Amino acid sequence: MRQSESSPRTPVVAVVGPTASGKSELGLALALELGGEVVGADASQFYRGMDIGTAKLSVPERRGVPHHQIDVFDLAQEASVATYQTSARADLAAIRGRGRVPVVVGGSGLYVRGLLDRLEIPPTDPVVRGRWENELDRVGPGVLQEQLSSRDPEAARSIGARNGRRLVRALEVVELTGQPFSATLPTREFLEPTVLLGLRVDREVLAARIAHRAEGMWRDGLPEEVRELDRRGLRQGRTASRAVGYAQALRQLDGELTPAQAIEETAVATRQLARRQVAWWRPDPRVVWLEHDAPDLLEQALTLVREVSPG
Repeated sequence: MRQSESSPRTPVVAVVGPTASGKSELGLALALELGGEVVGADASQFYRGMDIGTAKLSVPERRGVPHHQIDVFDLAQEASVATYQTSARADLAAIRGRGRVPVVVGGSGLYVRGLLDRLEIPPTDPVVRGRWENELDRVGPGVLQEQLSSRDPEAARSIGARNGRRLVRALEVVELTGQPFSATLPTREFLEPTVLLGLRVDREVLAARIAHRAEGMWRDGLPEEVRELDRRGLRQGRTASRAVGYAQALRQLDGELTPAQAIEETAVATRQLARRQVAWWRPDPRVVWLEHDAPDLLEQALTLVREVSPG
């Protein structure tokens, strides 16, 4: 299906799944075959200079395929679904206007759905958000979940007691709108025809891949990258400074962790992230799951695209 120009009716292709499953590689291969351009949906890859710890493809590794929504933020900026939705949808429209295929790649599930699904983004207020963030720092996510339970039990159950950032957002929305946060969650309805591909990896295999990736980040110079980013204001960015790997490298630079401890904590945090990513997508019946190491993975993916494309 290699082509320099595609029909405007060719579906959007999205590649999702846990971190370290090979999403970037499959997305790039699909873009090369389909005459496509990649739209990133990884919140950590939005930040300029955060390269090693986000497994960002280098420019040569992108093999001439344009990549959008990568390196778009300074470290102190805070990513939001609302901002991403506006700019990434503009990217999709521009890619379509060039007669090419959008290939969405990333592990941030809400960003993917904010781009592809019918979703109205509720308002935000930095004062209200800041007050709930301070409350999170003071009492922890468990207490915030209890507070949310009294206002929106469904949202409290779905978010859980560990995701402090999402709890803060839910409480902010409830306070600002007077409506349940659960009412603002995206519906499973694509804005336009889309093929949603998920990469499946055995848990033990994924754990080994994550451990290997964490060790490789330190070997490739993540602490040195973080030291430079720290000089440029990494700690002032709430989103950037909390990214997996970067938070641990900062603690190593501060003398709180040895390199071995930082690597191990990064691997643990990455495994936890991977479990959340799988849990996010598992209930979605639109995802077609493919084995990450299938020898004919690319051909399977292209076949699925052809089945959705009009004849």
